[in-house]
Amino acid sequence: MTERQLLKTAVKAADDKRAEEILVLNMKGISLVSDYFLICHGNSDKQVQAIAREIKEKAEENGFDIRRMEGFDEARWVLIDLGDVIAHVFHRDERSYYNLERLWGDAPIENIESELTP
Repeated sequence: MTERQLLKTAVKAADDKRAEEILVLNMKGISLVSDYFLICHGNSDKQVQAIAREIKEKAEENGFDIRRMEGFDEARWVLIDLGDVIAHVFHRDERSYYNLERLWGDAPIENIESELTP
């Protein structure tokens, strides 16, 4: 599978667990760490964990390796390293504090509307 398919899998998994304000930053040429940052949030610890678990499980089901997952137990900011895609699943309160969208403001935002359920 390609990096784009991995990205679609992660976005759909987050959306399936009702992640809020799903955003994808294209990090190509900006970050050496990954090609895409998926950023979203949940409204409770349980929802943050459910979103992170779903992203991990769907990626594994589709043959992608999870390099690392951090912050799951605390459920404030869960980082899932999928290689070409890094998913940042925040608790609502933490997302505005860290504001990755502003920190990486020079990264173009990917159009993911076709992946989201209406």
